[in-house]
Amino acid sequence: MKYFLLSWNKAELSQFWDVQAIETQTELYMNRFKEDEVVQAVQPAGDGIDRRNFLGCMAWAGTGLLWSMVGGVPTSKLLAQAAKGAAPAAGKVEDFSFVQISDSHIGFNKAANQDVTGTLKKAIDKINAPHLGMKAPEFMIHTGDITQNSKAAEFDTAEQVIKGAKVGTTFYVPGEHDFSIDDGALYKQRFGKGTMGSGWYSHDHKGVHFVGLNNVVQVDAMGNLGAEQLAWLKSDLAGLSASTPVVVFAHIPLWMVYEKWGWGTADGAQALGLLKRFGSVTVLNGHIHQVVQKVEGDVSFHTAMSTAFPQPAPGAAAGPGPMAVPAGTLGGVIGVTKVKVVRGRGHLAVVDSTLAESV
Repeated sequence: MKYFLLSWNKAELSQFWDVQAIETQTELYMNRFKEDEVVQAVQPAGDGIDRRNFLGCMAWAGTGLLWSMVGGVPTSKLLAQAAKGAAPAAGKVEDFSFVQISDSHIGFNKAANQDVTGTLKKAIDKINAPHLGMKAPEFMIHTGDITQNSKAAEFDTAEQVIKGAKVGTTFYVPGEHDFSIDDGALYKQRFGKGTMGSGWYSHDHKGVHFVGLNNVVQVDAMGNLGAEQLAWLKSDLAGLSASTPVVVFAHIPLWMVYEKWGWGTADGAQALGLLKRFGSVTVLNGHIHQVVQKVEGDVSFHTAMSTAFPQPAPGAAAGPGPMAVPAGTLGGVIGVTKVKVVRGRGHLAVVDSTLAESV
C-alpha cells in the first residue's frame, strides 16, 4: 500500500511545520470546521525558511482536475501543460474527458478568502479555456461543500456561477456544509432530483459506470455511508461486468487519510470491498482541500483541491480548518485541475495547476 502527498513529501513538509507539536493529540476532530475558524500551521520561530518559495510549491492546497477517459483507464494532465502541449499522437482517440471541482464554500467570508465567489468564477474561466490537443470536457463533477451554510442565496449564487462552465451537465454530491441546517432539503431541491435516499445515484457514460455517494448525513467524528446506502451500492454494482471501469465520487474521502482529524469514512472499507472485483476503479473525493493520492490494487484514490481556500496538510497544525495565506498568494494555492484517463496506462498520475498559473 502506497500513499502520495502530491508535489510535497514528508521530509520537505517537516521543514515548515513542527509536526511534533501535534503528535500527542488524541481528540477526533469534527468534519465541519467552525465558520469563523482560521487555522495557522505551527511554524518554528527563526527557521530561516523562504516563505515565498514555500507558497509557490503548495500545489496540494487548491487546484481542480480534468479527467479524460480512453478505454476506461484514467490519467491526468497539468492544465498549463495541456494548453501548451502537442496534439495527441495519431491513432489515439480520447473517449471523453470530464472535470472535477470541490469545496467552493459559497458564503464563506473570513481571512482565508473574502471572495469565494470570485475564485469560483476564476476556476470556471480556467475550465473554459481551450487546451491544445485535448477534447473539451463533456461534464463536470462537484464533490461537495458547494455552500458554507446551506442557505438558499448561497446555493443560488453557486448554481449561477457553475452554469457558466462549458461542460454540459454538472453532477453533484453534497458536503456536510450543504446539509448543515436543514438536513439537505435545499440541496436536494436543487441538485438531488432523481437521486435515491439522501442523494446517492449512478449513471453510465460511454461504457464507464459513475456512482455518486453521500457520506455526510451521519457525520460524527468522520464520514459515514450507512447500511441503506451500502445495500443500494451492492445492488447497483451487482449487474456489472468486472471489466467495467467504475468511478465513485463522494465528499469525504472513502479511505482513511488522517483519522485524528476525521478525514475518512467510518464504513468506507465496506464500500471499497464491493469494488475489489473490478479491474479499474477511481475514487474521487474532496473535503480536505488538498491533493492526496493512494493506489491500492486496482483502485486509485484522489482527493481534490478547493476552489475557496487551503487547509493544512495532515498533522501540520493543531486541527483542520481554513488556512490564511499572505496577501497576493491565494491564487497560487487554489484553482482547477484537469485529469486525463488513457487506456494502457497504469494507475492515474495526478498533477495540479493553480489559478495563478496561466493557461
